[in-house]
Amino acid sequence: MTSFQHTTVLLHEAVEALVTTPDGTYVDGTFGRGGHARAVLQQLSPQGRLFAFDRDPQAVAAARAEIDDARFQIVHANFDQMRSELAARGVEQVHGVLLDLGISSPQIDDPTRGFSFRFDAPLDMRMDTTRGETAADFLARADERTLTEVIRDHGEERFALQIAKALVAGREGGSPVRTTGELSALVARTVKTREPGQNPATRTFQALRIFVNAELEALEQGLSAALALLAPFGRLVVISFHSGEDRIVKTFILRESRDVPDRRAPMAPPKAMRLVSLGRVKPSDDEVRGNPRARSAVMRVAERTEVVA
Repeated sequence: MTSFQHTTVLLHEAVEALVTTPDGTYVDGTFGRGGHARAVLQQLSPQGRLFAFDRDPQAVAAARAEIDDARFQIVHANFDQMRSELAARGVEQVHGVLLDLGISSPQIDDPTRGFSFRFDAPLDMRMDTTRGETAADFLARADERTLTEVIRDHGEERFALQIAKALVAGREGGSPVRTTGELSALVARTVKTREPGQNPATRTFQALRIFVNAELEALEQGLSAALALLAPFGRLVVISFHSGEDRIVKTFILRESRDVPDRRAPMAPPKAMRLVSLGRVKPSDDEVRGNPRARSAVMRVAERTEVVA
């Protein structure tokens, strides 16, 4: 198996926020290459347990090959399935859930995965390569309006319409985009104003990856699943790298951190708050200097209230 290096972002801060009892049961919803998982295991007692999830078969294979620990179990599934997957294993409550969102360095650095414009490779972009539509297949069928919405909404790309028009024109002219190099070149020809230090295709690649993997939908479902699993005083720790992701996490925590009246029964007591926000953490300057990928990271931490409804 090819080895790719990955530097875990906010490693110590995340594990310190997550693990409140060494005997507890925890979830690492995004194993990646196991940086957080290994650090969590170091904090657990012999009675503690850690369930890790990843939709990427390569990540699952790495976990099985590299971590030999009776307290650890890897599950080949996305984190939005954590509640049903744990129930099938007899687990109804956990003491903490960690989600490290986005893409891992091994996925970016492997040319065959199609995530990076640094290599010319088939435009795949699926995190789970065993199922789903590739980015190239999506570009081959989507109309101009859909392409514009995806690139604008998921990539925050102000030239989304122009890029969508170029993609459709190329496809109708007999030259559909099938590789990362072709997509990168098309965007470079289309986007005339470039952000300093950033490849003009960065936002388009990000948008397609998020869309192909339904990352924002999975995040919303995963947050709800995590909340349903958390025991009293259990911790939810989420690291995001994209403003759209962080907005979803922030809104979810805010919504669950206040009493909500039932409009259908105005005289009934309001639905009790279920989370308490414990704050927001950014990487230190030293971490950003050592790992530029950490620059956009935001970690939000919340705790389950004492009473679980």
